[in-house]
Amino acid sequence: MDEDFRKAALDYHRLPRPGKLSIEPTKRMASQRDLALAYSPGVAAACEEIAANPDTAYDYTTRGNMVAVITNGTAVLGLGAIGALASKPVMEGKAVLFKKFAGIDSVDIEIEERDPQKFIEAVAVMEPSFGAINLEDIKAPECFEIERTLRERMKIPVFHDDQHGTAIIVAAAVRNGLVMQGKDIAQAKIVTSGAGAAALACLDLLVAMGANRDNITVCDIEGVVYEGRTTLMDPYKSRYARQTNARKLPDVLGGADVFLGLSAPRVLKAEWLPSMGDKPLILALANPEPEILPEAAKAARPDAIVATGRSDYPNQVNNVLCFPFIFRGALDCGATTINEEMKVAAVEAIARLARAEASEVVAAAYGGHAPVFGPEYIIPKPFDPRLILEIAPAVAKAAMDSGVATRPIADMADYKRELERHVFRSGDLMRPVFESARQAPKRVAYAEGEDDRTLRAVQTVLDEGIAEPVLIGRREVIAARIKAMGLRMDIDQSVRIMDPTSQADAAVFGPLGELYARKVGRRGIPPEAAALNLRTRPTVAASLLLEDGQVDAAIVGGNGEWMRHWHQVNDIIGKREDVGRAYALTGVITQAGTTFFVDTHLLVDPDEAQVAEMTLLAAAQVRAFGRQPRAALLSHSSFGASQAPSAKKMRAALKLIREADPELAVDGEMQADAALIQAVRDRVVADSRFSGNANLLVFPNLDAANIAYNLLKAAADGLQVGPMLLGMRKPVHVLVPSVTARGIVNLTALVVAKEIAMQDGV
Repeated sequence: MDEDFRKAALDYHRLPRPGKLSIEPTKRMASQRDLALAYSPGVAAACEEIAANPDTAYDYTTRGNMVAVITNGTAVLGLGAIGALASKPVMEGKAVLFKKFAGIDSVDIEIEERDPQKFIEAVAVMEPSFGAINLEDIKAPECFEIERTLRERMKIPVFHDDQHGTAIIVAAAVRNGLVMQGKDIAQAKIVTSGAGAAALACLDLLVAMGANRDNITVCDIEGVVYEGRTTLMDPYKSRYARQTNARKLPDVLGGADVFLGLSAPRVLKAEWLPSMGDKPLILALANPEPEILPEAAKAARPDAIVATGRSDYPNQVNNVLCFPFIFRGALDCGATTINEEMKVAAVEAIARLARAEASEVVAAAYGGHAPVFGPEYIIPKPFDPRLILEIAPAVAKAAMDSGVATRPIADMADYKRELERHVFRSGDLMRPVFESARQAPKRVAYAEGEDDRTLRAVQTVLDEGIAEPVLIGRREVIAARIKAMGLRMDIDQSVRIMDPTSQADAAVFGPLGELYARKVGRRGIPPEAAALNLRTRPTVAASLLLEDGQVDAAIVGGNGEWMRHWHQVNDIIGKREDVGRAYALTGVITQAGTTFFVDTHLLVDPDEAQVAEMTLLAAAQVRAFGRQPRAALLSHSSFGASQAPSAKKMRAALKLIREADPELAVDGEMQADAALIQAVRDRVVADSRFSGNANLLVFPNLDAANIAYNLLKAAADGLQVGPMLLGMRKPVHVLVPSVTARGIVNLTALVVAKEIAMQDGV
């Protein structure tokens, strides 16, 4: 990796606190009684139940949702045998992925033991603590014996992800690649480069799915694995030894339908590819540099389908596509193992998903552009929200059908509905917005270009590739702060600096001053004051650059009074012609999910038409996040219980909203607890228009909305997204003074995505 990326990675792991994991309680601990229930004497009741019936451990403890990620550090990524301690960042990362993608609690355990038998003993005695074991980064051939023995001894799933996770994604890619190329797996000639744990597991699974062992040739660092070879051989590799006179990789590529690389960089040469069969499938999975770069492979064989392990190329073979969801399904049905039937079910679910037509929700999750099955999309992307909904049920069903499930799932449809909460709780709210922004980065002006938060945010924006930053400020000040902060951006290459006070930029800001004077001349601002505002108020400068088309979007504010910045923006940009006014939507991300609040900053006391308009605009923004809005019109009363003016206003607004958008899931007026708790709502009315909790809360006035979102943010340690301006003529957002660098990054992605949507006519 280059030095810039290395530094960013170290900062990511070190700041703001070391590591990537923490432990959070799931029960209230607010009183002496809570303490008595959680520990002594109440805990004894749970202990007695488990002692009498061990299966109740799944009812009274976290065991049923707890996975141990265990290694001895003998084969860590591409780093080799770096030891247990040095492997800890990788294991923490794996535990984070379990939580992020499937809601599974996970603990990383690093064991400094290279004797396989002693390692087996250390792991086996942990069985009471966990619902499953994920073995990771253990070198071959010891990993085969370790996994086999632990699976025999333990009554919970033991899964070596380096082998089987890779195998499942590879098998799905091969399945779809051969479908795309019109070939039969039973007839396909397969050549591998690499004979480690992952490669052999891939071949075993492909054989289980119908590949002919006689059509498989394995190569490793010594060359072809042939019958009679003695160098670097072991019983696992010997299963694929062939009777052949060929000794080197190019000797066996002739007529090959599939090249599977799990070896080292640059071992596959472009000049060898013409000998491969018609329309070959090339999986070059060495990381970080593959066996051959896709552009070189496609240049030599334009008819090839190419996959790698890298995220910057199409068809990324990434274990995160499957392992969180396989464990999710296995844990939920109480599987005692993860068998071949469950792995094959996962393969078929992944392959099916890539071939399925994407819905609007999926399109939104991919930034508005739905992936289409084809040569550059033969497997889903890791952030596809459908993965958990397809793989986990398929795995659970296979476990039940094969007789290894101890807690069979009675209602699979209900189970799938339950899984949806993982999509929207553990999923990243900003993910689809970032996906959209990366597709066509736009020029974004940052009014407070000298602010440390802005500069940190711009560094991330550059790293993420979501925008082309334009910083408003003094060049020498910005340069000095970038150097003092140790940032990596190049002010001559990465960003553009615009200084309204500099003679160097007078040619740009001179005409903008005239434009500004025309816009505000009849609002009590004479030409002299307008010229002064342009030089001294960066929000004015950034807004004028946006209005004149010299940038595509703007981020302003963050210092001083929010409303002052808003008025400066509104004077220059203004609202859309098709709306009555602009509004402010704020999101708060908590452990329970994301809740949106409107209007939090602009309209003090909206009437019913304005409540309806802000609801419809806010719902459109929620959809842009890949979420289906469930809007609740809030009041002090629920469903007609009060005749107070505010309650009547919300009822009238509901009628207008339903007339404008009959499909929107919206209801009201209702109290806040009814909006967030379905059981409370069901006690009041039986015909609510949405189920579950509302994710868009619409308030009768600004005080209520602003107080509510700030209370939630403070009480739940929530992350604020916004305020997001709704109804503006051009993409612009005004930062609050408490904004963080990450908040600026999020709003950057939002304005870029908004500009893309506007260009597309959305």
